[in-house]
Amino acid sequence: YWLGLAIISLMAGGYAVSTLGLGDIMVAPAIFAFGLIAFGFLGMGPVTIAVDSYGPVTDNAQSVYELSTIETIPNIKQDIKKEFGFDADFENAKVYLEENDGAGNTFKATAKPVLIGTAVVGATTLIFSIIQLLSAKYGTTGPAGIYEGLSIMNPLFLLGLITGGAVIYWFSGASCQAVTTGAYRAVEFIKRNIKLEGGGEKASVEDSKKVVAICTQYAQKGMFNIFLAVFFSTLAFACVNHYYFIGYLISIAIFGLYQAIFMANAGAAWDNAKKLVETELNMKGTDLHAACVVGDTVGDPYKDTSSVAMNPIIKFTTLFGLLAVELAITLDPTLSHILAAVFFLVSTFFVYRSFYGMRIKTNEA
Repeated sequence: YWLGLAIISLMAGGYAVSTLGLGDIMVAPAIFAFGLIAFGFLGMGPVTIAVDSYGPVTDNAQSVYELSTIETIPNIKQDIKKEFGFDADFENAKVYLEENDGAGNTFKATAKPVLIGTAVVGATTLIFSIIQLLSAKYGTTGPAGIYEGLSIMNPLFLLGLITGGAVIYWFSGASCQAVTTGAYRAVEFIKRNIKLEGGGEKASVEDSKKVVAICTQYAQKGMFNIFLAVFFSTLAFACVNHYYFIGYLISIAIFGLYQAIFMANAGAAWDNAKKLVETELNMKGTDLHAACVVGDTVGDPYKDTSSVAMNPIIKFTTLFGLLAVELAITLDPTLSHILAAVFFLVSTFFVYRSFYGMRIKTNEA
């Protein structure tokens, strides 16, 4: 709520300034103002990257500590005291790292909405550019022109708004599906091939490489399906009708903004809830902890996959949409509708593959 109001306030301020006589010296001053706001968001890039990087650093620090098994090295405490001048506290090291990782999750959840904000404000500017392009194409800019159709009273515009929301929620599910399938495949490989009961302390390097290869394979497979579905959907909807397409782009930006913020915050909350149960409540191994692990399993693709990837989805759709609509308005209406149907069928195929094509078959499980 507050993040949305902050973005609205910035854009409203830019619009207010654009009404102070700027219309006499430039075309569409509000668009220029929104572009400057988007540029201002991008100016926060170094700070945002620094804040967002804190999370992975703390997460990796925890993993490196656990994998190092440093506490099992003979005389390690004495060596650390001699070399670095402090007493190692291995008993509480895990707790300290968990608390630091929890802070990192909060930092990431704070930084991600800024990145999404750049996409939304930039998308707004591009959408206005498309409207100006269509106004120039059809010759009128008054109420009787292109602007009259940008109303929920126009069925095509309303349908575009609904379609954009559907695409955003499909993308959220498809990206989580890719992560889930890759994780299950990696777990199955580990169960079949990595056995530590015989006295081994760790998996071989080759087995570890195979697990990484499995995760990479499913990440690339999911990316391939999702990208082509978004690509052909954008082409299809641009060829349907320009009112429909503008409604679609507006909906992509609005739904994408709030869905990304929700998923980033929810994922961080689930992850931190598990850490609180493990460190503050000391209830690891209980039913409560098991429930929190399930929540964290859902939260990881929420905060690290779907929410982050919403940024390029919004940017690509609006930027590529500007190019697609320029092509679509030059086509014969009949040809445009035929292409829309063909592109939509292709996108539907990849939407289907993004779920059912990513599932592990019964005979492979």
